[in-house]
Amino acid sequence: MAKPVPENINFPKEEENILKLWTELNAFQTSLKQSEGKPRYTFYDGPPFATGLPHYGHILAGTIKDIVTRFAHQSGFHVERRFGWDCHGLPVEYEIDKALGIKGPGDVAKLGIENYNNECRKIVMRYAGDWETIISRMGRWIDFKNDYKTLYPSFMESVWWVFQELFKKGLVYKGFKVMHFSTGLHTTLSNFEAGLNYKEVNDPAVIISFPLVEDPDVSLIAWTTTPWTLPSNLALCVNPEKKYVKVRDVATKKVYIMMEARTEALFKKPADFEIISTFLGAELKNKQYTPLFEYFTKRADLKPFRVCVDKYVTEESGTGVVHQAPYFGEDDFRVCLAHGIMQRDSPLVCPVDATGCFTDEVSDFKGQYVKDADKAINKYLKEHGRLVHASQTKHSYPFCYRSETPLIYKAVPSWFVRVEPMIDRLLENNQQTRWVPDFVKEKRFGNWLKEARDWPISRSRYWGTPIPLWISDDGEGRDVCVGSIEELATLTGTRVTDLHRETVDKLEIPSQKGKGMLKRIPEVFDCWFESAACHYASSHYPFENQKEFEDKFPADFIAEGIDQTRGWFYTLLVLSTALFNKPPSKNVIVNGLVLADDGQKMSKSKKNYPDPMEVVDKYGADALRLYLINSPVVRAENLRFKEAGVRDVLKDVFLPWYNAYRFFAQQKELFEKENSTQFIFSEKTQLPTDNIMDRWILSFTQSLLQFVKDEMQAYRLYTVVPRLIKFVDLLTNWYVRSNRKRLRGSGGIEDCRKALETLFTVLFSMVRMMAPFTPFLAELLYQNLKDINKSDSTEPRADQSVHYLMFPDPRFDLVDVNIERAVARMQTVVELGRQARERRTLPIKFTAMAKAVPENINFPKEEENVLKLWAELDAFKTPSNSRKESLGERAQLNRTHVYLLRWASFATGLPHYGHFLAGTIKDIVTRFAHQSGFHVERRFGWDCHGLPVEYEIDKALGIKGPGDVAKLGIENYNNECRKIVMRYAADWETIISRMGRWIDFKNDYKTLYPSFMESVWWVFQELFKKGLVYKGLNYKEVNDPAVIISFPLVEDPDVSLIAWTTTPWTLPSNLALCVNPEKKYVKVRDMVTKKVYIMMEARTEALFKKTADFEIISTFLGAELKNKQYTPLFEYFTKRADLKPFRVCWTSTSRRRAAPGLSIKPHTSER
Repeated sequence: MAKPVPENINFPKEEENILKLWTELNAFQTSLKQSEGKPRYTFYDGPPFATGLPHYGHILAGTIKDIVTRFAHQSGFHVERRFGWDCHGLPVEYEIDKALGIKGPGDVAKLGIENYNNECRKIVMRYAGDWETIISRMGRWIDFKNDYKTLYPSFMESVWWVFQELFKKGLVYKGFKVMHFSTGLHTTLSNFEAGLNYKEVNDPAVIISFPLVEDPDVSLIAWTTTPWTLPSNLALCVNPEKKYVKVRDVATKKVYIMMEARTEALFKKPADFEIISTFLGAELKNKQYTPLFEYFTKRADLKPFRVCVDKYVTEESGTGVVHQAPYFGEDDFRVCLAHGIMQRDSPLVCPVDATGCFTDEVSDFKGQYVKDADKAINKYLKEHGRLVHASQTKHSYPFCYRSETPLIYKAVPSWFVRVEPMIDRLLENNQQTRWVPDFVKEKRFGNWLKEARDWPISRSRYWGTPIPLWISDDGEGRDVCVGSIEELATLTGTRVTDLHRETVDKLEIPSQKGKGMLKRIPEVFDCWFESAACHYASSHYPFENQKEFEDKFPADFIAEGIDQTRGWFYTLLVLSTALFNKPPSKNVIVNGLVLADDGQKMSKSKKNYPDPMEVVDKYGADALRLYLINSPVVRAENLRFKEAGVRDVLKDVFLPWYNAYRFFAQQKELFEKENSTQFIFSEKTQLPTDNIMDRWILSFTQSLLQFVKDEMQAYRLYTVVPRLIKFVDLLTNWYVRSNRKRLRGSGGIEDCRKALETLFTVLFSMVRMMAPFTPFLAELLYQNLKDINKSDSTEPRADQSVHYLMFPDPRFDLVDVNIERAVARMQTVVELGRQARERRTLPIKFTAMAKAVPENINFPKEEENVLKLWAELDAFKTPSNSRKESLGERAQLNRTHVYLLRWASFATGLPHYGHFLAGTIKDIVTRFAHQSGFHVERRFGWDCHGLPVEYEIDKALGIKGPGDVAKLGIENYNNECRKIVMRYAADWETIISRMGRWIDFKNDYKTLYPSFMESVWWVFQELFKKGLVYKGLNYKEVNDPAVIISFPLVEDPDVSLIAWTTTPWTLPSNLALCVNPEKKYVKVRDMVTKKVYIMMEARTEALFKKTADFEIISTFLGAELKNKQYTPLFEYFTKRADLKPFRVCWTSTSRRRAAPGLSIKPHTSER
């Protein structure tokens, strides 16, 4: 028997009670035991660091993982869900360095690696307890007791095996490479790590002179934003195919060489300089120049201070002459190596230590931090006459994502995995994976793979898995790569139980070739390498669980944020391709980023977001879960987190859902009391119902079950969740409201039981369907519903928890597509009425719309359900007499608009009827326009399939009172959309306005009687006489200017958005452009002018007469243009601080007829 349900509910408190229930039941482990022996579903959880607390990004990804794995369990799979911890690496070391004041490797050497690692070990799981508490409070079921940690010897041993396999395949090498270097962490970062934290900063921008040796009065001038690299300058580079000029500065009389296209970098106007000669950059090759500093002039192994040539030098910025510091720039290194400035085995010219400070080699700036030394270097150059110009530039610059220090490029020795030879296989394996959303596969991730580079996997650090490579100390022995603890014991004679540096660094292997000993290299693995091996290492593969792993690899499912396309997703694919030539998983869900309400990154220091647990304590975990997964973030877009959005989930979803159950419980109790019988539900004894609304909600529920099952199997949460939320609305605002009287027994005991059985069926299916998404509320309602259900289910422990039940199979015998479509059309009409009320703030006591229904319609026998629906909803046919009386005062209440509807059913003759009706309506509208003086605009055309024709009287002229539009709407629907206009007795307190007899139908559906035209025209006459319609402005046909305007994009001024307008006078007030996000747009090149424009694909005719006049460069949806900035036409409002203008907006109302598919938005526009 259902428990009494209180009127008010505290959702967070009820969730805590559910948590206690789950603890008592040991629910998660019990569910795992229950599913033992079923097919395995493999899921891997990307390991987070436990050195900080979980944020909204973790909660979002965890919620997605929980939903998918719960559904997999409900679908009959055994789903192990083990939590993982990333225990090694820079995040941990950074915390220890801060705590102990460690500034560099020397401080670690003094402390000792063993002591240092012991300190790291102490804080690794600092917040593990908080993580478990928060994740459990969010309703996520995952195994913390059987977790995996990257510091476990078993995990580390599997990582060794992975590396040994790569080593055997020849995919490992050591080299020098210029990479991003964190001076805060004293180590290199990979490309994807370097891309995690870009910031807009102001840096010095200087132009330096380099006098030619052959003619010291002529100088090459180079531009740089990193003056600190100038002491390491070894060469200059120009583009061999671009034109260069020798120019004389009119003011200083000095002579410079620079790219012809870049004279603006130094000179504001052409009058400021005089061109002496012009030549190609190739003529400058190997010209020598005077170095800036003397630090490396005596290096015999170098051939420096010469001009190199390479096409990477562009016209985009600078002077067209690029200064080369080969050990601080990737292109610099490549160019200088190619021109013999240095050799690959040359000693490094890299006078910067791991902390980012200059070494003794640069005596003038020794000990200074490189970014701090910029000013001193500029001062030095100015004093020595080499500084031509100094300024500041604002640009995007990478910062360390851990220490927040600016990254530098620095050449360091590193161990690499060869990725570039695998690119084709990476792309091929990527095609075997389902990405959700699918654009990530080809665009963000696919494009990244195409440009993949060799992966640096070593770190010169301490707390991590040591790279198991022993090399000869005399240069004669053969390097040995160890792949297991057993192999290490065999080679060293020492068995160990821990694999960290303090244990294995002291172990030596006798050289099999030379006389010396092999010693382990000092580097450890990058922690990304360890997390990329989690599929194998978490199972201790291949040392244990070999068959189980190989049978279920690739994994069924993984999920993380979109930032991991360059992180975990990428490294997983590299290792799985290298080891097995397979993708790491079959399905990947990618979520977007959760930002603060202001659109910025969530920041503890800025306090620009609410604490997640405070939100949960206030609104409940289910509300936060549903808010997150019903947002754009599930489509890999960003979400601006708003606490109000969580609150709205309670108000708009949970309270109506709960109240629907509460109403059921009350009516069930009343039914039992009045009829002295117990209400027990059983599918076998359920009474068949011919009530249309019963049949509709039952059919809709079964269709929804199938939809959810299909879409969840395709991992499309973004289609499922909105449909589930809509289901709550349909149940509460449509079914329950329209059946309150029946549920209260107004139709007798049998009808009441049918209604109660229908509502119970829906509620019971609903809690099972919603269980993966809102596990707490589903459990709460299930505990109250379960005793009513008399089921022959063989599912074990079905009486204990909803999460022990399988996902229900749809009952197709209850599905009636025709009824679903009929009610859907009905709801469309009612929604139109609601929208009209909202737009005109019309009270519910006033009739919102005047509707007419046909008097005599010959419904086919199979359409009896429509007639029943008509009767159930208290709708009625319009009487054929007393037209004036039926209009009467009711017509005066039509404060919004006149809306005449004809609902009919056609089995034959529709094409002929459509054409005939179009002509008839045209005649009516013409007569009405002529007599009333209104300009009537045809808004929709009629086609032979019966689409609507609607005419709208323009511009607030049609009806007295607050309404401002008069409409004539004629709607015709084919076989699948037969239904009628109706109202709800409980919802609308007004009846359908009686607009007179409208249409007479005989058996021949092709014949339209004159009474149709007469009655419609009579309606307008009567309204006109009563003063409800009056003559307004006199519209005339006029000729106005129609212009197309270009708006160059800020990011690419050579590409312009083009917009059309007939009101050029509004252009000085332009603040934005508008596109339709769902329409296709094209970037086109005008074949005559060669200019590039963006316009709607369907509106190219607005500018071009024929297709040969333009070339399509690319096609995309209008949504991709959102927030693109453009150059304003006028400067009048550019300095308004309260505006954020000159951006592209979007709306689905952007009109195709307004060529070329872009709307101009002046600040005077209502929208």
